[in-house]
Amino acid sequence: MGYKNLAQAVADLERTGQLKRIDAEVNPSLEIPAIQRRVSAAGGPALLFTRPMGSPFPLVSNLFGTIERIRFLFRDTLDSVHRLLEVQADPERMARTFWRYWDLPWRGLSALPRRAWRAPVLSHTTDLLNLPKVKCWPKDGGAFVTLPLVYSEDPSRRGWRQSNLGMYRVQLDGNEYVPNTEVGLHYQIHRGIGVHHTTAISRNEPLGVSVMVGGPPAWTIAAVMPLPEGIPECAFAGVLAGRPVRMARFPGAKPWHPPVWADADFAICGLIRPGVNRPEGPFGDHLGYYSMKHDFPVLQVDRTFHRKDAIWPFTVVGRPPQEDSAFGAFIHELTSGVVPKRLPGVKGVHAVDEAGVHPLLFALGSERYTPYQESGSYKGPAELLTQANLILGTGQLSLAKYLFILDAAVAPGICLKDKPAFLAAVLGRMDFTRDLHFQTKTTIDTLDYSGEGLNQGSKVVFAAGGPILRTLVHTLDGLDQLPAGLDQPRLCFPGVLALRAPRFAPAESGQPGDIREIAKSIPLDHPINRFAMVCLTDHSDFLSANLANWLWATFTRSDPARDLDGVGAFTINKHWGCKGVLILDARPKPHHAPLLEEDPQTIRRVEELAARGGPLHGLF
Repeated sequence: MGYKNLAQAVADLERTGQLKRIDAEVNPSLEIPAIQRRVSAAGGPALLFTRPMGSPFPLVSNLFGTIERIRFLFRDTLDSVHRLLEVQADPERMARTFWRYWDLPWRGLSALPRRAWRAPVLSHTTDLLNLPKVKCWPKDGGAFVTLPLVYSEDPSRRGWRQSNLGMYRVQLDGNEYVPNTEVGLHYQIHRGIGVHHTTAISRNEPLGVSVMVGGPPAWTIAAVMPLPEGIPECAFAGVLAGRPVRMARFPGAKPWHPPVWADADFAICGLIRPGVNRPEGPFGDHLGYYSMKHDFPVLQVDRTFHRKDAIWPFTVVGRPPQEDSAFGAFIHELTSGVVPKRLPGVKGVHAVDEAGVHPLLFALGSERYTPYQESGSYKGPAELLTQANLILGTGQLSLAKYLFILDAAVAPGICLKDKPAFLAAVLGRMDFTRDLHFQTKTTIDTLDYSGEGLNQGSKVVFAAGGPILRTLVHTLDGLDQLPAGLDQPRLCFPGVLALRAPRFAPAESGQPGDIREIAKSIPLDHPINRFAMVCLTDHSDFLSANLANWLWATFTRSDPARDLDGVGAFTINKHWGCKGVLILDARPKPHHAPLLEEDPQTIRRVEELAARGGPLHGLF
């Protein structure tokens, strides 16, 4: 069976040499996060900080730092989860191969939460001021809970069957929050708690929220798992943990207070009152930039509980890869077999971690309704666009800005994780007069500041099928004469060219840095048009240094509708295309969020701790 609590998991990792204790006194503000980033980048062990400054509670990080460690943590239940997901995607499968699934009804009992008559998390109370104040980046607005388990229930239909568990960041201090009384609660669009909050506002009543920290590792995975609507995360948490979630009500709880999860390490219990919002942020986020200060709901805290010997888990996010990259890889493993059943015709979907996950999706689709097409008579994407709309209308996938979808039949055996091969297959087949399909004035990730405003931007589908149309250029031959203002040509990828361009200027401004003017300055017979794509940048050496740099800078710094143009651009019946090379503006823009950068003094301190004889020596 799986772990009962976090302490069991920590002890198991330490017993097997997968966790390192740090007994030196270190500061949760900047120092400990800097250590975590370096150990995570080195593929190092989980870390238990036993003496954090300013708090009596030890901290643990990097629990999920490698895919191998995640598999180890769930070694007792992973097979059952895979089989349950198979049956959920294809119920008839159980009847066809009963011998594979005979024990699932018994194992499925762990999906049913139970009432706890004794709740370890309620054994002690504390103040918010005593909790570890983890500040990850210098410009963060305060200390944040970075692995919170935020539990709420539908106010109109209370109970776990209409509940939501999500990982919505919690700001413990700073800004305008009343110290020791209020915390910020930031949740993005398309999140389950938003439905509950909207219902509570319509009823003119507060929304009760329980913020758990710690507990069995399965709870953390459940909080970030993209489950279909109607499947409560608490049920999945029980299956992955191998034991039901135990719930309890704290003494003095009002009817609108949801229960706490009995085996958590901490529980912050409170209410979101209608109309009460405060500025939250900034916060260094997983795209590699700060998400800026905006008004978000305030949780008015009634009680804060913790179990005896509680441990505070945390993570650090920033430009990928970070610890949360392993989360994504694990979720891909769990859900890869489910996608074809939920998204008819779609063979697979891959969120590209190097690009910050949400900005860029790769997908394999299928053209199933074209038996009448003869070889070589491909006229453009058909069902691929239906499947693209299905992907962009599904849960968190709907936050993608760029979707590259390829007809799987034209590239047998291709793997979505093989990024160079997949990109080559798409770019080699794209007809830019036909195969680009935009959605404008729509929603994007709350953390993405490349669009027109908070949650506002556009999307584009690159739909590729049929025969190869171009040979992807591997050299810079013929680029001796570049249009005025463009220089430093660098090859990012076969068929993809980076050019240093003048400082960004808004489109239609007529200034030298205007992408529209740059596109117009390139004639159709210029050698640049031998490439599939040109990326405008301030630093072409950085963009071309490796594939990860190109993916990150290109797709996090652009909004498709505003930052794509091309040579020989045209619009016919509201369809946009270009006859020559496609141009993408990957330059930083004035409206973009600031880049994450570490504090030099903190770096020096961490390097001292890692020197020979220091408590961190050999970790990174």
